[in-house]
Amino acid sequence: MGQLGLPELIIIGIIALLIFGPKKLPDLGAGLGKAIRDFKGAISEPAPKEEKQEEKKEEKKEEVQK
Repeated sequence: MGQLGLPELIIIGIIALLIFGPKKLPDLGAGLGKAIRDFKGAISEPAPKEEKQEEKKEEKKEEVQK
């Protein structure tokens, strides 16, 4: 249960075509693809705060070594 098969995907595609029309579907697909790429990129990048904390730790280590 809960899995989408080919018939269900076809029905969803037909409904999307009826709602948005054939001219809007490529734009929606491109927008969705861009959103997914941006999301994956954001996940793979470390947070800016983490980078700053790491830099501060490195600076402290350098000061201690001097």
